[in-house]
Amino acid sequence: MFARTTRFAFVRTTFLTGLAALFLAGPAVAQQLPPAPDLAAKSWLLLETGSGQTLASQNAEQRMEPASLTKLMTAYLTFAALKQGVLKLDQGVLVSEKAWRTGGSKMFIKVGTQVPVEDLIKGMIVQSGNDACIALAEAIAGSEERFAEMMNQEAARLGMKNSHYMNATGLPDPQHYATARDLGTLATAIIRDFPAEYGKYYSMKEFRYNNITQPNRNRLLWLDPSVDGVKTGHTDAAGYCLISSAKRGPRRLLSVLLGAENDTLRAQESLKLLNHGFQYYDAVQLYAKNQTISSLKIYKGKENTLRAGFLNDFILAVPKGYGNRVQAQLESVQPLVAPISQGQVVGTMKVTLDGKPYGDYPVVALDTVPVAGILGRGIDSIKLWFK
Repeated sequence: MFARTTRFAFVRTTFLTGLAALFLAGPAVAQQLPPAPDLAAKSWLLLETGSGQTLASQNAEQRMEPASLTKLMTAYLTFAALKQGVLKLDQGVLVSEKAWRTGGSKMFIKVGTQVPVEDLIKGMIVQSGNDACIALAEAIAGSEERFAEMMNQEAARLGMKNSHYMNATGLPDPQHYATARDLGTLATAIIRDFPAEYGKYYSMKEFRYNNITQPNRNRLLWLDPSVDGVKTGHTDAAGYCLISSAKRGPRRLLSVLLGAENDTLRAQESLKLLNHGFQYYDAVQLYAKNQTISSLKIYKGKENTLRAGFLNDFILAVPKGYGNRVQAQLESVQPLVAPISQGQVVGTMKVTLDGKPYGDYPVVALDTVPVAGILGRGIDSIKLWFK
């Protein structure tokens, strides 16, 4: 049964950039679970994307070289540019000498030619083309250096606290780093914010350009039909890396694995991690996308109440057999004063399992409420004074 309580306190509101949740399984719960798998990698992380829960991790906050996993941020900014109309899929991009000369993996574009944006996207995602990344970066920002600044700005907005970008490709640089935690945040953001683009490009098994066919390096696309992305990476310093996502039924899990010794191991250990999450946890959908959890009182707004809930289906992972032991209680930020924007945090959903703390999750405004006129604001100011 889900109850609602209200706390009256002035609390600074923030904007939701993802469902970042703290996984707080109590000892009684932990005893029911087997230990997390022992994986042959330097750092790894398993996320339940429906709630942001961490189901298993090791060294997830350790800064590491991200190699071609960098291209997830390049892709995120490319998709954002398409959404904003800065780029169009059929738009031709002039290939610079810098893009053509770049080392590492390539899609083999030719200097001085015009390449459609969509081909560059496929070359970046499927073929991991460094040349495609630089061409896209120059088309969006004018230069790769300026694009790197945009990458860092977006990383900060998404809450990636331990990442820093120096280029669009992932080629080694001492100041170019990320963590498994941050990369999980970024991959989740791509799936959440650009679901059509994710579904279209990240599941492609091969792409042919300039009479050269290259396969997607993500072996799990062939090994497990539930896996539909996302990206591989490799340098000598980073080792073999893989971020993978699988959807089985309503659930989607995301694994981040960094620093495996070879291509076979990164696929094998990633699948082991995904299977662990699906095997030992059940999915409980507490709330549907845009479902009104509560109508909250709002002051100085054109509306007197505000719908609060989640912008995506809120799916919680719980240990097998514990689904009926979950309780959720909403604590709202009060008083709420207009203007309020859709997606703004207006409360916290406190989840318990068998009466023990299990996680705190931000609840957001489902609508935008602008400020009222002078009279309405004046009346509510008097009400707030007496509160």
